[in-house]
Amino acid sequence: MGASCNDDLTFSPNYTSPSSRDLRFCKHVHDNVHGNIYLDPIFLKFIDTEEFQRLRDLKQLGMAHMVYPGAVHSRFEHSLGVYWLAGEAAHKLKTHQRMELGIDHFDIQTVKLAGLLHDIGHGPFSHLFEREFLPQVLKGSKWSHEQMSVKMVDHIVDEHHIEIDSETIKRVKEMILASSEFAQTRSTREKHFLYDIVANGRNGIDVDKFDYIVRDSRACGLGCNFQFQRLMETMQVLGNEICYRAKDYLTIHKLFATRADLYRTVYTHAKVKAIELMVADALLKANDYLEITAHVQDPSLFWKLDDTIIKTIETAPDQELKEARDLILRIRRRDLYQFCNEYAVPKDNIVNFKDVTAQDIICSQKTGGVILREDDVVVSNVRIDLARGRHNPLESIKFFKDYDSEEKFSIPDDRISHLLPTSYQDMIVRVYSKKPNLVGVISEAFENFQLKTYGIKAQVHATPEKKKRRI
Repeated sequence: MGASCNDDLTFSPNYTSPSSRDLRFCKHVHDNVHGNIYLDPIFLKFIDTEEFQRLRDLKQLGMAHMVYPGAVHSRFEHSLGVYWLAGEAAHKLKTHQRMELGIDHFDIQTVKLAGLLHDIGHGPFSHLFEREFLPQVLKGSKWSHEQMSVKMVDHIVDEHHIEIDSETIKRVKEMILASSEFAQTRSTREKHFLYDIVANGRNGIDVDKFDYIVRDSRACGLGCNFQFQRLMETMQVLGNEICYRAKDYLTIHKLFATRADLYRTVYTHAKVKAIELMVADALLKANDYLEITAHVQDPSLFWKLDDTIIKTIETAPDQELKEARDLILRIRRRDLYQFCNEYAVPKDNIVNFKDVTAQDIICSQKTGGVILREDDVVVSNVRIDLARGRHNPLESIKFFKDYDSEEKFSIPDDRISHLLPTSYQDMIVRVYSKKPNLVGVISEAFENFQLKTYGIKAQVHATPEKKKRRI
């Protein structure tokens, strides 16, 4: 492995690592994806804190383990994996282009620390907390786990008196935010390519994806034929940007296609979403009493939030938590929100698509019979893409012909296999019933909504008769 061990407990731009270190004298953990991961003492200063150890109690895939029993891996092991791959990527670039890039020990340690801490700001139940719960209680808020990660970095350094220079912390925080607002503001920054290793806002290829795609696939028992090692061995920097061999474009496409498959089959699985919607509702009902949202702006409080909040709700005797507790009990007994049906938004309508709401469905109900209420219906608007929205991700990637080349270029669509997709985003509208006896009524209203909106009935499932008859 390329990573080296550093016994110095502080980061310094002027520090030069000895030419060789014996990895046997580093602390190491054995990871089921990457093998031995070696930890320098400075990184242990961050790992051995209650804020980082909290990641052990955050499942990487939220509630997916309720459908895929093996998906119980945590943000902790993912963060160690990204730390390791970030160091490997930086070392390989340094080895391949030692003189022209000027990568030093300080650069490598900074990239590794960004990889280690990039997910430190995640809330309970993975993206459910950020995308399903918070938008309903913090209307108009721009809260994101990346921004919270930046706050948590400062908090850990201050709280635990970690000796680390301010320039390192500044760069680490910028690398964590590199997939968002910083992506377009550093184009002239020295060694800009280093900021693309952990969270790549320029083209979406980063070691964060390398780790979670392989790790999630393995945990869920799914095959994964994407080999990130090939890309790490052959990448090189041209014009301050990490570029890839033109002959590897299909490997890169496989990266994005595998990610999309995981979204379709795991992350947005219809039953996984049903359970997540129930957990979100439970958090909403418990929010006032547990003051959950009071934790989300202050790092000294935020680190106390993790997946164990579901057990707190489930076991607390407080009457104020009864509604939330009943929802958790329903999940335990597999009395889930019932999937009614779904349809894929026609390709020509995706650009101007507006999220469908429960109000849209109940307004499409024909008169007579049971009168639906908004609280009876849940709508999930699912977006699945290749990481660049409606655009081909390969358009943002720069390639080179061979290792002697100094020219980088894009590969246009007409030069790519005609077997690859011509559309890069799916929009799927799913509707759930909170009460089993309303499945048939809600399904009919959903059909009416489609006919009214698109003039067609494009559902892919027939509503099961047993659900229609259920009382």
